[in-house]
Amino acid sequence: MSDERPSQEGPATFSEVFAQREYRAVFTASALSWVGDYIAKAAVTVLIYHETQSVGYSAAAFAVSFLPWLVGGPLLATLAERHRYRSVMVACDVIRMALMVLVAIPGIPPWLILCLLFATTLANPPSQAARSALMPLILTGDRLVIGLSLNSSTGQAAQVIGYLIGAAIAAVNPTAALLINAGTFALSATLVRFGVQDRPPAMTAKHRSHLLRETGEGFRIVFGTPVLRAIALLVFSSMLFSIVPEGLAAAWAREDAGGDLDTGAAQAVIMAANPIGFIVGGLLVGRAVAPARRLILIRPLAVLAPLALVPALLDPPPLVVALLAGLCGFAVAGLLPVANGLFVRALPNGYRARAFGVMATGVQVIQGLAVLATGLLAERFSIPLVVGVWSAAGVLLMMVTAARWPNRPTIDSAIEAAGNEDGPPRPRSGEEAGQAGEDAREPGNLPGGRGRSSHAMG
Repeated sequence: MSDERPSQEGPATFSEVFAQREYRAVFTASALSWVGDYIAKAAVTVLIYHETQSVGYSAAAFAVSFLPWLVGGPLLATLAERHRYRSVMVACDVIRMALMVLVAIPGIPPWLILCLLFATTLANPPSQAARSALMPLILTGDRLVIGLSLNSSTGQAAQVIGYLIGAAIAAVNPTAALLINAGTFALSATLVRFGVQDRPPAMTAKHRSHLLRETGEGFRIVFGTPVLRAIALLVFSSMLFSIVPEGLAAAWAREDAGGDLDTGAAQAVIMAANPIGFIVGGLLVGRAVAPARRLILIRPLAVLAPLALVPALLDPPPLVVALLAGLCGFAVAGLLPVANGLFVRALPNGYRARAFGVMATGVQVIQGLAVLATGLLAERFSIPLVVGVWSAAGVLLMMVTAARWPNRPTIDSAIEAAGNEDGPPRPRSGEEAGQAGEDAREPGNLPGGRGRSSHAMG
């Protein structure tokens, strides 16, 4: 890994990030896997519906990818800490490749397809945790922030491209789409195996205990450390409302039927707006804004994200709704990579994969609850009213979260402490950590710094 640091005056460049051979391998492997995943999601829903003529079965095929995070994401992510990151990523890709080939076999019953899909997605948490923990070992300084921004934006682009390609191929031959996904996993495993350095496990044998206890330590270090807790709350809060337009797009489009767009087109523009805004925001803020300026922008962007959706109260047409959703995605993309970069740098190496499992699971749960809650409210009230009031409450939440953001010396100290630790330390108690954070906290200062939720962290 290069010891060079980006200039203090300006941000790291894309060319500096892609100059790192290991990052190129991880980036390309991840992009292939993401596109393949979304191709498969589109294809499987079509395949299941054709086999059963059941909307419920088809929806279950789409939703099954979220279950591993909900039923055991942190536990599965902890496994990545025990083994070499490269080996974990390669093994997970090979497992997913083999299982997707089985799913593609013609004539297997729908219930078995769902079981195989669930088994396939069990490999997602450890694979993504290993990748997240590997990033700060490959990239340094502002290059890490730019790398995370590229990953997030690519994940959003992969969602749009994968769904479009998957739907097109599935209309002709769903089996071909599934085999394409298997092929992307094979290519990903090859790229990681030969493009990433083999490093020893972050957790040595002497630091191992019971798997549940190790998982619990991941929760304690995230929520028991003031700096990490502040970052976690910022990320969770931003996920609470940014997903809502996408989650309610189908019903929202039906309510506005008869306008300039038909129902299908209205749904499409609303659903695509947030990912597109996220892509533009991540790349533009990451590349065009200096590191110090990005830190200053965290607070206003945190408030702007929900504020952008408050005009939904006025019941605007679908194109305006899409514009608001895109602005929200832009704001979230401007703050998340910076927050994520701080998060991974403030974590000791022996906790990175576990902490990622905690964060990714939290994001999945929060997004699901947000869509569920607003959906239930929309059964009694109009969608524009629900989204507008929900977003106004989000503005208040983000103002409180931003006001309690730790100052730069506090975060710098946390990053320095994480870098100086010799092996996985014992997490401090909440009382000790809280006292240490409160001594240096100055609310007026800013620190240095479906889901698609897994792309939100690392």
